[in-house]
Amino acid sequence: MLLTDSFLLAGPKMGMENRTGAMQFHFRPFSTDPTVQAVLFMAFLWLYLGSLTGNLTIALTVWRERSLHTPMYFFLFVLAVLEIGYSTDIAPLTLASVASAGRTSVSLSSCGAQMFFFIFFGGSDCVLLAVMAYDRYVAICQPLHYTLRMSWQACTQMALGSLALGFLLSLPLTALICRLPFCDGTEIYHFFCDMSAVLRLACADTRVHEAALYVISVAAVAVPFLLICISYAFIMATVLRMKSAEGQRRAVSTCSSHLLVVLLQYGSCTLVYLRPSSSYSPEEGRVVSLVYSFFSPLLNPLIYSMRNKEVKDAVGRLLRRPRLAQKAKTLFPEK
Repeated sequence: MLLTDSFLLAGPKMGMENRTGAMQFHFRPFSTDPTVQAVLFMAFLWLYLGSLTGNLTIALTVWRERSLHTPMYFFLFVLAVLEIGYSTDIAPLTLASVASAGRTSVSLSSCGAQMFFFIFFGGSDCVLLAVMAYDRYVAICQPLHYTLRMSWQACTQMALGSLALGFLLSLPLTALICRLPFCDGTEIYHFFCDMSAVLRLACADTRVHEAALYVISVAAVAVPFLLICISYAFIMATVLRMKSAEGQRRAVSTCSSHLLVVLLQYGSCTLVYLRPSSSYSPEEGRVVSLVYSFFSPLLNPLIYSMRNKEVKDAVGRLLRRPRLAQKAKTLFPEK
């Protein structure tokens, strides 16, 4: 899909100037103080590099370790890949804007592309978390049917379904927003092309677009979260019926990492996208967005690795392999 400025339609409000082909946006800086800018740039850079390193490590560990070739870790692998794409969609442009104190400009087509991938990766991420909750439900509540229900074919179909839903959620809304006429105000009150912030710059009636954004937010956030709650209600009922304390401990340990990620992801998204537009605060939205755009991709691999012994052991083996290989070459050099 190509999101270009040629798709813009005329129709500005009377008395306002409509810009089309040469439309350029820029982001409102967090601060004009050079010292604060430098600190923010380094903080965002380290958060981004940390999220890349953590998610790449998780993805490579699951890919290389045969002991982790199970449905639960397959979904963790897909989640790590989505987080890499999600953070990479936002961070580079944000870093450029922070470094230039908001003087970095972005075209409408580039802004549309960022919105598309933001919804695609974010929506797929939310749906995949619901799939992971279903995986835990089957494993704990219906263990005898686990192999049949969570076959590799079924897991692949659910992962691809998450991506397909993310695509279907992102395409229509991005197309709608990119066809709006925009006026003189080109400063986006955000650090990336957030849909709500971009809609505020349009010089046309955006009630349909705001309704579409709300419907898509419900489909991407509220519905998966409801399914997660239902899955964990059955899981908790099953755990409470367990007679073995060890079985209860293992079940809670298996689900706790996923629950922490769910609360982090859905809590921040709900505050931004599922609240009435009349109570929306651009400054508050920008601050809360930092959680799901920079902190969540960083914390997710840490949560899964620190609270999961199998992942920690596998990561340790993966990190030791280069050293062992180098030591072997030193002790037994090739002739």
